[in-house]
Amino acid sequence: MLANPTQEKLRELALKYSTPIFKTYYKNVDKITVFKARQAQYTYIIDKKENEPKYSMKTIDPELGAELIKFQQDYMKNQEELIQIDGYYGLGEKKVAVRWIYSLAAANVAAMQQILSFPPDENFKPQLTVYYTPELRPQNMPGKVAMLVDLENFITYVIGSDYFGESKKGALRMLNELVYQKGGLVLHAGAKVVEIEGKRTTLAILGLSGTGKTTTTFVKHGDMSWPIQDDMISLWPDGTINITENGCFAKTFGLKEETEPVIYKGTVHPDAWLENVYMNEDGTLDFSKEVLTPKEVEFYREAFIETGADPKNVDDYISGKIKAEDVVDKYGIPKDGWDFVVWTQNGRSVIPMSRIENVADFNNIPPLGSIGILNRDEGKDAATPGIVRFVNGEQAAGYFMLGETSKTSAAGKERGKTRVPFTQPFFPRKYSLQADRFTELYKVFPDLNLWMMNTGYVGGDAVDEKEGKALKVKIRHSKALVEAVLSGKVKWVKDPDFGYEVPDVDAPENAFLLEQVPKEIIKPKLFFEKQGRLSEYEAWVKKIKQERKEFLEHHGVDPKIIKAVVGE
Repeated sequence: MLANPTQEKLRELALKYSTPIFKTYYKNVDKITVFKARQAQYTYIIDKKENEPKYSMKTIDPELGAELIKFQQDYMKNQEELIQIDGYYGLGEKKVAVRWIYSLAAANVAAMQQILSFPPDENFKPQLTVYYTPELRPQNMPGKVAMLVDLENFITYVIGSDYFGESKKGALRMLNELVYQKGGLVLHAGAKVVEIEGKRTTLAILGLSGTGKTTTTFVKHGDMSWPIQDDMISLWPDGTINITENGCFAKTFGLKEETEPVIYKGTVHPDAWLENVYMNEDGTLDFSKEVLTPKEVEFYREAFIETGADPKNVDDYISGKIKAEDVVDKYGIPKDGWDFVVWTQNGRSVIPMSRIENVADFNNIPPLGSIGILNRDEGKDAATPGIVRFVNGEQAAGYFMLGETSKTSAAGKERGKTRVPFTQPFFPRKYSLQADRFTELYKVFPDLNLWMMNTGYVGGDAVDEKEGKALKVKIRHSKALVEAVLSGKVKWVKDPDFGYEVPDVDAPENAFLLEQVPKEIIKPKLFFEKQGRLSEYEAWVKKIKQERKEFLEHHGVDPKIIKAVVGE
């Protein structure tokens, strides 16, 4: 057992065993994986089928689960070496000890996980355990991969996936259960300290992958801001919050130094670890790469074939027999079997907090004063206002429970709207428990500012925006909207359709905000009116209120919360 090896040793092992992997111009390494996202459909709670309604995911029969566990354990026992990483999620009295055991093929994952966890001490005793073997494919399971979650013993077994998120979320999923059992609630949220006019507050930002959670966390807000967490925090019934990780797991697609300098500088630092980031032949990185040329595919030929691409398809594309327009649609989505033609937008970097500028003092975090949820709205009926403020805890719990956004590359090739309660696909128990617990905890966090922000589009998508038929909510717009909420200077007005509050676009007090954000983003109804599409907006209002009601009722949410959302 290689117990807690150095980052240098892990890099040596990764370059030898975690193939395909590349050294970059910046002296860090970039692993190309078979799986480009978490495989939620192949993640199972070990329990009997009749108990499945108690959980948010599928169950697997304990007998089959035991066979798979033995399959993995026998394999690991026969390895000459394994890697053990010990670390804490969180700091202080509420920290949780986690142990990860990896095969050598997962050396890069071990290194990334070591960065994100706080180092062990002499009192370390594991409470959560993850076993991880990416090269071992269970042939009798769908997708030849399985993530097994033993909630009773707080052990997760990752069998067959090489995507780092399975290691990270394997532990965080169990942390969700542990914190819930102790009366708290884990939020899938970034967090930061923000100072505006001399006053400091802690801000939490909920959001699914691709909604802008990491961007919002690390961009500068107010007079000054200091990032705390990239992904998850815990709320406790004593009115405190606790952090989880000691680093950042950032999405890199579209990354630019001028708009996201903190993440950019961290990503190109030698201490960072990369996953599925496009690298040019000279080792430099391209964060906006989409469709590849035949020459670019030729450079990655061996890597693509090693990660599952059909050699004939690869060679047909390189030779010019098949062209990009033959296998890629107007949204950049490739046909099955041709994924290698389009570089994944779910490239990632793991950055140590020590390489992040202006990190907050973890031992001096102000009280939590604001929680927002991000909705990356997209499509012809994208009409979520740029920012809304919730009028009470029940309404916030309802919208947090809805977890609305549009699917992004992290969800695979599917498009369209999705709803994930509390943006938390990692909460293992029945989802509605989160809404109930949040309304309980809300009472012990006085004067919480609760809001929702659209980080996507109004009236369409990226294609529509290019044609002048939609508006994009840009990073600068989001920055101005968050600062306006935190400043307390906004004059709000009740939205007649939904009951939450929106900035009054006719109020002189909001002139400062309208100078920075188009009023059609703040009040999308104006955009639809201007385009002669008001009937579409009215149809959307009716449709989405019914959908929201049905979704919340389906999950058994408290009727008081449902009423706060749909007004019925």
